[in-house]
Amino acid sequence: MSDDLNKKGVQDRSRINMNEPHEVSYWTEKFGVTKEELQKAIERTGTNAAAEIEKALDTL
Repeated sequence: MSDDLNKKGVQDRSRINMNEPHEVSYWTEKFGVTKEELQKAIERTGTNAAAEIEKALDTL
């Protein structure tokens, strides 16, 4: 997601920005994990919000 909340294109949904509280809230709720678990998954896979993040979260 972009820092600009008015920009909601595909690019914006393909990355997770841990410095944006609204993004962290969205992704932790979507994946049903804590902020710390999300951060660990990102450290292992990068900021791509695709299947790699979901796979990483499944192994935590």
